Amino acid sequence: MSQESLETVVHQQAQKAKINLLGFSTSRLYDFFDGIGEKRFRATQIIKWIHQEGQCDFSKMTNLSKDLRSKLADIAEIKLPEVVSCQDSIDGTRKWLIRVDGGSCIEMVYIPERERGTLCVSSQIGCALDCSFCATGKQGFNRDLTAAEIIGQLWIAADSFDQFTPKAKRRVSNVVMMGMGEPLMNFDNVVDAMSIMLEDNAYGLSKRRVTLSTSGVVPQLDKLADVSDVSLAISLHAPNDELRNQLVPINRKYPLAQFIASAQNYIEKMPDNRRKVTVEYTLMDQINDRSIHARELAVLLKDLPCKINLIPFNSFPGSDYKTVTKTALSRFRDILMAEGYTVTVRTTRGDDIAAACGQLAGEVNDRTKRQARYKKRLDETQPINIIG
Repeated sequence: MSQESLETVVHQQAQKAKINLLGFSTSRLYDFFDGIGEKRFRATQIIKWIHQEGQCDFSKMTNLSKDLRSKLADIAEIKLPEVVSCQDSIDGTRKWLIRVDGGSCIEMVYIPERERGTLCVSSQIGCALDCSFCATGKQGFNRDLTAAEIIGQLWIAADSFDQFTPKAKRRVSNVVMMGMGEPLMNFDNVVDAMSIMLEDNAYGLSKRRVTLSTSGVVPQLDKLADVSDVSLAISLHAPNDELRNQLVPINRKYPLAQFIASAQNYIEKMPDNRRKVTVEYTLMDQINDRSIHARELAVLLKDLPCKINLIPFNSFPGSDYKTVTKTALSRFRDILMAEGYTVTVRTTRGDDIAAACGQLAGEVNDRTKRQARYKKRLDETQPINIIG
């Protein structure tokens, strides 16, 4: 077969690829049904079938005509990521390993609490950033997840807890975009997926119960305020640029003053003037846990409506850091509380199955060679020097 003929066959096969409706928001479904000459109200029917009934088979969508069901089966599909494994911690935390197109795997975690159940969702395969204290960053980066692969994680969790059965208790009450990846570097797909989470005809989550966490992609955070009003968490981890440049390298491009100003702008645009930003601060022994750091942080955040979540560092293989001592943690918290801040300490959950904050790794077909460099450094036992 000639090269030209081969290209023609490949093109024809590509044209036959079915459209995955799993990640389509209502507005995208409107466009889809307009494009195939069907009424727009079909979008509401489909999104309810997928995300409220948990139905992925068009033939079982009984309020659609047989002709439409057949038509949809020919041109579209509802394709979920593949669940490779599911592990339960002794504390009730559940972690899934999920394979996506291309063969890489991501991780997702569910954390049950007394009054809520929080699902920690991934947005990228690996992470395009390389924060020095995070296991995900050491995996390198493969690609952004599609909207279907992001919302598919929530679908899988809901199905795991029989949430699609009639009158079932909602086990997943909160979603946090805090899994693998930097959400704002996958802007459009994350926004589409979050819109489905909030959609009354899908999961119907409150904007207060969907949280996006960012390490400081300032231009995209500024853009987010115009298209979304979900809750915001900022991953700070240091009170000054010198230290944060080492812990969170993106700070070299968007330093703290810009990041804080962008977060303040986001919260000021929210229709609810009582909203606050959650400040995430991972505490590492003798790195960023000293009294002077707490005082610097108090000054840095003085004009930002916020609450502070202190996170004891969770170790992972080859990490150069140690978790904060109880004494240092208490001292750090007390200094901030004395300055009038609301401060919580995140309880480590799922550590026995490597599901705690900062431990998610998955299986990444790394395109950056960062994973290989990290493994080489581990083999050569080269330490990372951090100025605390």
